[in-house]
Amino acid sequence: MSTLLRTIEFLGLSLWLGSDVFLSFVVAPGAFRILASRDQGTFESLATPVALCVVLMILLTVVSQHAVSPKMAVLRVQIGSIQAMAADSPLLTEFGRLHRISASLEGGVMLAGLVSLYLMVKDLGVGN
Repeated sequence: MSTLLRTIEFLGLSLWLGSDVFLSFVVAPGAFRILASRDQGTFESLATPVALCVVLMILLTVVSQHAVSPKMAVLRVQIGSIQAMAADSPLLTEFGRLHRISASLEGGVMLAGLVSLYLMVKDLGVGN
């Protein structure tokens, strides 16, 4: 299980880094070639629904990584073995609550990502 999680973590980091490189070296230069001037890249043009979805994805990830995950890690150390812990333990109850919050945040990230993909495809007119 640990190997699978490390593989997923590595894949996620690779995808994030790859998308950053793609944005920096492909999208940005292409956008500036298409725009009549660099002045067209205003804040209003960046505040599109797709961009807002990406910002939401980043915010949800930051909350998960800096507010929820550290608390879960501390509880996990305090609990020791989840299987050996009594089901009515306050530590286990709190861990479960934080786990549900974490899963909801990640679900929000995925939903915002799917919405942004849909909006991008719709704007490109794919399938029409």
